[in-house]
Amino acid sequence: MTTTKAEKIRREIKANDDKRDAGLERYPADVERFDDIAYGPDRRFQVLDVYRPAGSGKTPLPVIVSVHGGGWIYGTKETYQFYCMDLARRGFAVVNFTYRLAPEDPFPACLEDTCSVFGWVLDNAGEYGFDREHVFALGDSAGGHILALFCEMCADPDYRALFDFKPPEGFAPTAVALNCGAYRYKRAKAAEKQLLDATGNVTDRFPPAFLMTSTGDFLINDALKMAKALAEKLVPFELHYYGSKDNRLGHVFHCDTRLPDARRCNDDECAFFRKFI
Repeated sequence: MTTTKAEKIRREIKANDDKRDAGLERYPADVERFDDIAYGPDRRFQVLDVYRPAGSGKTPLPVIVSVHGGGWIYGTKETYQFYCMDLARRGFAVVNFTYRLAPEDPFPACLEDTCSVFGWVLDNAGEYGFDREHVFALGDSAGGHILALFCEMCADPDYRALFDFKPPEGFAPTAVALNCGAYRYKRAKAAEKQLLDATGNVTDRFPPAFLMTSTGDFLINDALKMAKALAEKLVPFELHYYGSKDNRLGHVFHCDTRLPDARRCNDDECAFFRKFI
């Protein structure tokens, strides 16, 4: 994909995201924000925000790291800020980060940045009140793919050895949520297909997972394939399906914090995480 085509797609998706979030409060009274923190040398892409419930001080809270979606070519922490702040209201410290995008920075740049963010979380736990023993993560669409590959790096030394960067030593997320994910990178070159197939690299050490899809999710088959892969390896997981034939919920519907169904889904995910605290 050329940069010109990617920019066109980015403009189109951003227009829809801006419409979804129009009128939402960027600095709500019930959330404390720490913005534009560098986790790497690229000050355009390697930056993150931290959100905490207002008044929580530096009390250690369980952490949720959000890996945004966008087809590997689109997305920033700004497009996920309202969704992530809404998660913080549920009693978590939330890390919302931007990563390098294709085609300018092809895979595995996004995965390398994800590894760096988890390292940053562990290194800065005292400063931002993170409970290092309860670090959760969620990702949707392409972000679900990136997060699944990160989990596989943490779980499998053979898979980890295929990369020249590593996740934090001895670390694995406590549990994860994979939302409307694209678990196979269909545009991968033949030599990369196995490397990029999240369903084909699951081991029994993959963290417990909340797997979500919906009636209008065009990636529903990916969710079913991921469920099969997790089940075959005896990984604890829950498969959640939202909507009905009369209530078609679209791809990544859960990011629209005004939707009752989104609130229910996000409540369910946080309740799943609390099972491991």
